[in-house]
Amino acid sequence: MNLPAWIARRYFFSRKKRSFISWLSILSMLGVGVGTMALVVVLSVFNGMEELNRQIFKTFEADMTVLPKQGKRFIATAELLTRLRQTPGVHLLTPVAQDNALARYANATTVVKLKGVDDNYLQRQQLDSALLEGKLLLRREGVNYAIVAEGIRNDLSISLVDILTPLEIMYPQSGQTFSVLNPNAFNRASLTVSGVFFIESRYDNFVLAPLDVARELFGYKPGEVTSLEIQLNRGVNENVVKKALQAAAGDNVLVQTRDDLNVDLYRAIYVEKLLVAITLAFIILAASINIFFTLSMLVIEKKTDIRILFALGATKGMVRRIFLTEGALIALIGAFTGLILGVTLCVLQERYGLVGMGMVSSIIDAYPVRLQAGDITLTVVLVVIITVLTSWLPAQRAANTQ
Repeated sequence: MNLPAWIARRYFFSRKKRSFISWLSILSMLGVGVGTMALVVVLSVFNGMEELNRQIFKTFEADMTVLPKQGKRFIATAELLTRLRQTPGVHLLTPVAQDNALARYANATTVVKLKGVDDNYLQRQQLDSALLEGKLLLRREGVNYAIVAEGIRNDLSISLVDILTPLEIMYPQSGQTFSVLNPNAFNRASLTVSGVFFIESRYDNFVLAPLDVARELFGYKPGEVTSLEIQLNRGVNENVVKKALQAAAGDNVLVQTRDDLNVDLYRAIYVEKLLVAITLAFIILAASINIFFTLSMLVIEKKTDIRILFALGATKGMVRRIFLTEGALIALIGAFTGLILGVTLCVLQERYGLVGMGMVSSIIDAYPVRLQAGDITLTVVLVVIITVLTSWLPAQRAANTQ
């Protein structure tokens, strides 16, 4: 029999009457439980937001992107394209020419981000679930089409029914004096709008067009691109393919994953998650201070019992373990209850969306959550450390009682 644990359980569960110390113990458990539940729920919400952003980026961005190390464009030679396409794990390679431009439809104008893509872009099927109206079409029977974001459609009041009014894209010519009054200051291209898509507000200014149209508009040389977008085969290891692509591409370009392109956002989410976790840890610490006062008063109340134990041959270590176990019972019961409630709330939120976003224009109806074993482990370790810190001094005081 573990005598210290048995005595601690007797102190905790077998009190003949509810004293102030008993109620303080219950209050300590409630505080630790609520703090633990809040920590699990908040960390899960941050995990859900991170996963949601990954899903949003996956709808528009490629698995891998080849970018120039200097400047904003480079020459994608036939040899480079062949080496990249032959890299194990590569499914599709799409040359891209992208830059800001001016769009005009009827009498309305706005600044857009024109993305010229190769004909195989639509084979990636990323925009299939984001299409709101029309078709995903870039070229047919010699006619060039544009796929526009919902924000551009609203800014320019574009009607897909009106096929006679083209979407005119203008880009400043190099070597010309910039002036809206100078008709020769811009390269121009007319496109028919084939479809409208919506993903998220950060993509609301995009216009997708055929690659050769964008190259001619920007004045690019043959083979010149701003990036190469690569879709991978399912199930491949991204890190392994990234290293292989970088070796094939050479030192003049940089191969980046989707996460690499959005590292600032993920870093901001991580920092915010860390700060919130530290804040909630202090709340749990504040709740655990009640354990310190509970054990301190329990030591005073049980001085006679402690002296009897010493008289029966108990060591200081045994007495210390009794009160450390008492503090652990209070904290761990509260933490376990908080973990169960927190996990239950997250599962219910994930399945039924109990708490909504509260915005009509939100891309999802309810707050996203994602449970991670690492967060639960971190919470348990945090509670154990705080329990030891708050229980050690009263337990040491009990061990020194004469």
